[in-house]
Amino acid sequence: MTQFGPAEDFQLPRFRIPRLPTGRAIGRVVLVLLIMIVGLTSFYTVEPEEVGLVLLFGKYVRSTEPGLHFKLPFGIERVVKVPVQRQLKQEFGFRTVRSGVRSQFTTENHAEEANMLTGDLNAALVEWVVQYRIVDPYRFLFRVRNVQDTFRSMSEAVTRKVVGNRTVNEVLTVGRAEVALEVEQQLQELCDQYETGIKVDQVVLQDVNPPDAVKPSFNEVNQAQQEREKLINEAQSEYNKVVPRAKGEALELIQQAEGYALDRVNRAEGDATLFVATYEAYRKAPEVTRQRIYLETMHAILPQVQRKIIIDGSLKGILPLLNLDASATPKGGAER
Repeated sequence: MTQFGPAEDFQLPRFRIPRLPTGRAIGRVVLVLLIMIVGLTSFYTVEPEEVGLVLLFGKYVRSTEPGLHFKLPFGIERVVKVPVQRQLKQEFGFRTVRSGVRSQFTTENHAEEANMLTGDLNAALVEWVVQYRIVDPYRFLFRVRNVQDTFRSMSEAVTRKVVGNRTVNEVLTVGRAEVALEVEQQLQELCDQYETGIKVDQVVLQDVNPPDAVKPSFNEVNQAQQEREKLINEAQSEYNKVVPRAKGEALELIQQAEGYALDRVNRAEGDATLFVATYEAYRKAPEVTRQRIYLETMHAILPQVQRKIIIDGSLKGILPLLNLDASATPKGGAER
């Protein structure tokens, strides 16, 4: 059995009852909280690449430039910040997992965006990127509902339209730049028509390939076409070597023939003129002309004769003194 000492040795523990704050203290706490809420909801900062659009009960009232600004607190005025100096992009057919020196991409769950049908009824996998900027924040926020989704649908529709008007060879090879430029122009026209406030900077065809199921056959077709182009170029090169040379030789022969014909005609005309002039001179002085012609003829003939015997025409009986043996007569000799 427990025994206790005297009553004065046994004391119960003392408990302090907390004092409730007075009305003045509560007012101070509420005032401090009110000041903090007003301060937190009245000031906002706009970054250098942004523009702030102030909404009063959901209605647009003004725009603010980068810096520190004041607005009505307690949600009376709300600020929506729009990056107008930043270049944005949308990717189609793939997504960037990590960007850097060696970026990583994924095409999982995005193949439907890349599947397209070309104008010659061939399938192609087209992956592209649209780079754009927001040039009118008011239109971007208030003229089109869900403007990002709308812009994405517009980009896909325009790209499919342009690719559907081209052949598969144009889309895969030589026409890629033209396809991207045409998509950019048509997409910008559509953005202006819808008043989206978006400026399309560039459309880039990231990768264009045939579907995996037909890729081997497509490569064989491309190889055959390249071989055909090679043979055509070689034949054209040989043609350029042979045909111009043959044309030059033919032209040379024609010019030679024309020159020969002109020479013969001129000579014939000269001979005819000389004959007519000689005849006219002969008519005026027959003996003189006959004598001149004889002398000119002898002057042209005698230098060609190697052996010459000149005798007087009145001499007689001289023939037995001359050795007129044909074998002794030099070739080309002459006798008189």
